[in-house]
Amino acid sequence: MAMRAWGVVVLAALLSACSGGVVPRYVESGPAPVSEPVRAPEPHAHVAVRQPIPATPLAPITAPAAAPTVTAAAKAGVIAGPPVDTLPITDDNAARALAAFKISCGGLQKRTDNSGLTRGSDWAPACEAAKTTAPRDARAFFSRWFETVQIADGKAQATGYYEPEIAGSRERRRGYEVPIYGRPSDLIDVELGQFNADLKGKRIRGRVAGQTFIPYFERKEIEQGAIHDRAPVIAYAADPVEIFFLQIQGSGRLRQPDGSVIRIGFASQNGRDYTGIGALMRDRGLLKPGGASMQGIMAYLRENPEQGRDIMWENKSFVFFQELKGAGPLGSMGLPVTGQASAAVDPRFVPLGGLVFLSMDRAEANGLWVAQDTGGAIKGSNRVDTFWGAGEEARAIAGGMNSRGTAWLLVPLGTLARLTATP
Repeated sequence: MAMRAWGVVVLAALLSACSGGVVPRYVESGPAPVSEPVRAPEPHAHVAVRQPIPATPLAPITAPAAAPTVTAAAKAGVIAGPPVDTLPITDDNAARALAAFKISCGGLQKRTDNSGLTRGSDWAPACEAAKTTAPRDARAFFSRWFETVQIADGKAQATGYYEPEIAGSRERRRGYEVPIYGRPSDLIDVELGQFNADLKGKRIRGRVAGQTFIPYFERKEIEQGAIHDRAPVIAYAADPVEIFFLQIQGSGRLRQPDGSVIRIGFASQNGRDYTGIGALMRDRGLLKPGGASMQGIMAYLRENPEQGRDIMWENKSFVFFQELKGAGPLGSMGLPVTGQASAAVDPRFVPLGGLVFLSMDRAEANGLWVAQDTGGAIKGSNRVDTFWGAGEEARAIAGGMNSRGTAWLLVPLGTLARLTATP
């Protein structure tokens, strides 16, 4: 879910000009239904990357960085952070975090914390108190029930994502020809802990070929038609570049030609590793100075459709969607995420459903965030992908968000003493 911001709509003429390069070759163009005239998506107004508001982050407590081989926060080095009531948390930020935290409480108390920091029962007192805490008392609530810990050196990176809206159609028609797939019937999830206790919590995805379990099709194979008879098509996108980045975001809205909206969210993934194309393009000198934002990446892909297709294929990861009917968008906990409050993290280093305080060199990212989501590119300690909601403001901020600073986790009181107690 890293690097999750982009423009929303592209002209149908652009798609027709690129059809030999980026529209899947097995999809044939066809006339629109006679009951509705063909309407090309309206060109979206250009939204510049929001210029950052600079800030000076609080310094972390001096400590070693996490070793590359460490796979859980509890083993990375856990030290006491500053008292919660000394952190610069605004009333509005605290109120948003409290509302999101209440949504997390059920999952927090039931799920296994892969970070090794907490147990489900640790969260019960704070969750019970949260039920009767008013938004105006949110700052006092966090000070009363939580302490902060620093994981390893505390040095953090924060990026941003948001819920996009792109042009789409439930039926295939001219200008809307890029399939948006649901979960394939032959995609198999394997929980490795069933076979080896040392692999508990690890899973792989693949398919059966004959009597052999093999990796699932990669992006290039899928876009060349490998699953067209194995997976439902829930809708069609107007722009292959837009749907590529919507897969990275994990959820979004499809604006149909008649103005109606279909909301879609993550259903599954093909099991292939995620590759960030921004880093590839930067290393190859394909981006203009200052063009490493999502907007700059998209501009190159559209201006160079054949090369753009090949670059997108280098990210072998492919996401399958489902139509969403209830509240959303949903994070990886299966719960609604909240703009300016929810964030994606690596659950090996942050309790999923728990809290992170960020003090960064970009003021917009500063404050409390509730860890309610995960992402293929969000890996390692103190790595946070902040969620900004939907709309132009969210798009503008998330599109250029890449800040550095310090992170502390908020954990239930007594957590550090338990972790450091001599057996």
